[in-house]
Amino acid sequence: MSQSKQRRISMADVARLAGVSSQTVSRVSNGHPSVIGTTREQVLKAMRELGYRPNSAARALKRGEFRTIGVILFTLSSTGNSRTLEAIANHAAAEGYAITLIPVAVPTQDSVLGAFTRLGELAVDGVIVIMEVHLLDAATVTLPPHVQVVVVDSDAGDRYSVVDTDQADGAGQAVTHLLELGHETVWHITGPRESFASSRREQAWRQALEAAGRAVPTPLHGDWSAESGYQAGLMMAEDPSCTAIFAANDQMALGVLRALHDRGRSVPGDVSVVGFDDIPDASSFIPPLTTVHQDFAEVGRRCVQGVLRQIDRGEPEHGTTLVPTRLVVRESTATPRVAA
Repeated sequence: MSQSKQRRISMADVARLAGVSSQTVSRVSNGHPSVIGTTREQVLKAMRELGYRPNSAARALKRGEFRTIGVILFTLSSTGNSRTLEAIANHAAAEGYAITLIPVAVPTQDSVLGAFTRLGELAVDGVIVIMEVHLLDAATVTLPPHVQVVVVDSDAGDRYSVVDTDQADGAGQAVTHLLELGHETVWHITGPRESFASSRREQAWRQALEAAGRAVPTPLHGDWSAESGYQAGLMMAEDPSCTAIFAANDQMALGVLRALHDRGRSVPGDVSVVGFDDIPDASSFIPPLTTVHQDFAEVGRRCVQGVLRQIDRGEPEHGTTLVPTRLVVRESTATPRVAA
């Protein structure tokens, strides 16, 4: 028989070489603390010599745990989703867990149901859902038994465990900064209407202006893209009373900067602009962008920790954990010019 077709090294082979029982080899494979140090080293040495690889799938089925977290999300095109997923993968790996990504092609209830059906067929201990919670509300969507869930950036109330950036506080910081510079009011470009993050930021923008007794301009709606920010920026550039703009994300703020430039309005001389996210390129915009910093790494860490707590306890958690934001002031904001 050729070398490539030799039989797989078994636990019994390791036991014979190490001079111990198969049960002892099993305990070493599973990290059981009852095996004394010298025996453990003896078994590990035999494993290395024979090239033995424990059958992790079989162990997982026997123990009822797979050390894998499923991640369901709608899109990787947004900065928030891609950076949150990266953080989840890094923190899961640090805890000895792998992730299984289950993308949803279109944000419909049927697509979400399909994702959860796939999830039920896969070997996962918990799931992190990165999408709007209303898509989970269909009566036909049921979570697989014994699978613990954390929802990211969504208005899930007490139905699930939620990890979210403090959207309202971040938007409030942006508006307060512009008002304290001396601007009479702040215009706003929102994200998509169906987005929870967008609606929360818009609500906080409106409340901050109302609390300060300022006029609330009609918001313009974007779709998170720089192009939508550009189109909204062109409209705002036509209004000479517009001296401050808060865009709901940095990509739309980038479009605003281009629109103002094309219409001959300087930033921050004529108009101050604030974004939201603090993407890595924000400091390289012209001018460098004042923006609200989201700690995506911390969001990912808390998601993983939340799932692992539920796995350890064997029961779900409820409520929302908010990750703080901070305003990063750069060169796109300044005091308004005094009218001649």
